[in-house]
Amino acid sequence: MSSTTQPEANKTQTPVTGMRSETQAKRGKFNAQEITALKDNDDLVAQVQTKYELDKPQAQRDVDAFAKGRQL
Repeated sequence: MSSTTQPEANKTQTPVTGMRSETQAKRGKFNAQEITALKDNDDLVAQVQTKYELDKPQAQRDVDAFAKGRQL
């Protein structure tokens, strides 16, 4: 008998939507797993700071300009 269910890996992936998908598109160094793991804008700032080797104030300005009041 064959099973018609999807592989387990597909069941655990959360679709990336909204600002998260825009972040993934703008910030090419992020993968879907990293994007879905973000809890808030502070997490995004920390990740941008690390991945793009920016100081914290610059990373904060970049995220603020991109987010424009939106939340993850």
